[in-house]
Amino acid sequence: MSESRRFLHLCLATAVALLGLQLASCADVQSGAEQAPPGTPTSGPSTHQTAQSPPSSAPGARLPANLTTVGGPQIALLLPLTGRQSASAIAVRDGFLTAYYSLPAAGRPGLRIYDTAQMSVAAALTQATGDGAGLIVGPLTREEVAAAAAYSGPRPPMLTLNAVTGVPAAGNALYQFALAPEEEARQVARRVVADGNRAGVALVPENDWGRRVLAAFTQELAAAGGQLLDSASYDAGSTDYAAPITKVLRINESEARNKRLESVLGTRLTFQPRRRGDVAFIFSPGQAPQERLLRPQLRFYFAGDVPTYATADAFEPNPNANQDLDGLIFPDAPWMLGGGLVDSVRDATNAAWPTGGPKRNILFAFGFDAARLATALRSMPGGNATSLSVDGLTGHLTIAADGHVLRDLMWAQIRNGEPRLLN
Repeated sequence: MSESRRFLHLCLATAVALLGLQLASCADVQSGAEQAPPGTPTSGPSTHQTAQSPPSSAPGARLPANLTTVGGPQIALLLPLTGRQSASAIAVRDGFLTAYYSLPAAGRPGLRIYDTAQMSVAAALTQATGDGAGLIVGPLTREEVAAAAAYSGPRPPMLTLNAVTGVPAAGNALYQFALAPEEEARQVARRVVADGNRAGVALVPENDWGRRVLAAFTQELAAAGGQLLDSASYDAGSTDYAAPITKVLRINESEARNKRLESVLGTRLTFQPRRRGDVAFIFSPGQAPQERLLRPQLRFYFAGDVPTYATADAFEPNPNANQDLDGLIFPDAPWMLGGGLVDSVRDATNAAWPTGGPKRNILFAFGFDAARLATALRSMPGGNATSLSVDGLTGHLTIAADGHVLRDLMWAQIRNGEPRLLN
């Protein structure tokens, strides 16, 4: 095992102990006068939890790639650790602490965790600033991020863990990091055109998610020089998508032409419906259960040979469930598809959580990357954040001029139920 990987194992043990598991050589997490693991409900209003540095257990261990540390003020992490969003928040926190404790103790900043389910976002921002935060990470939900963006008091730079529209740009030291399906749809649009497929159709769920993803895809496709010929929506609660498929592929028009011809001739003809011939691609974003129904039905309606693209939601790492997705092309995070960093983190989490770790929870990976971004942002105070470049579990991360964190994803195609990486 490499020196850096041994160090990550030891740091993981410390982080997991801070989450309440019984592992040795670990620091305490304090909440007020009592010691408790992060996220433990308290009887009174929760303010913050302070992560104390553990004793150095791996002197001289090297820092994992793309992580740098500098001295200076502490980091404040704002998450709704209690209440209805607690499961998501705890997964993010676990990932954040995993990356945080992979930093050398000598260069590791202080960390305080604030429970936004127990206090307003404005109160958390005020207290974190007063407590000496040099960077705020969070909050998590869209509603909380909107409230944070509207906060008018003094605060340090902030990396939110969701994104909303209509907020000040990065000139206000506000950076937005999100697992946005719209950004995935834009990457799909660029990939479609790069693959030489310039004209096609879309099938999307009939809900707000589907409308947002389709709008982002359509806009980016046009900007890249492609054309969306038609689109149709389907009821995600149904199992029969014949109507929208036949509409968008114009199968119903082929059948109507046959019926008219039979009426004119007065006889029944041997007939096989045909789909429209100008479709070079199909964009079919959706959740995995719907995709497993949609893909076979597209094959039934003569579109099995048409390159079909989806977003990351279409894929679940279960080869027994993905046989029906054969041929589907999609972008996804390294955490789902693999890589060197992923292998190191998985080895460490498997050792630290012997009864079952974070598995492929994308929110764990999101929290891990939030800590890596926070570390990188701290290394360039007052600098140009658009020069930042971080390899993460959720993608290769950069920051756009408007402050949004961009994730460059990996590409795969399902073959025999397994994802195969594409160039």
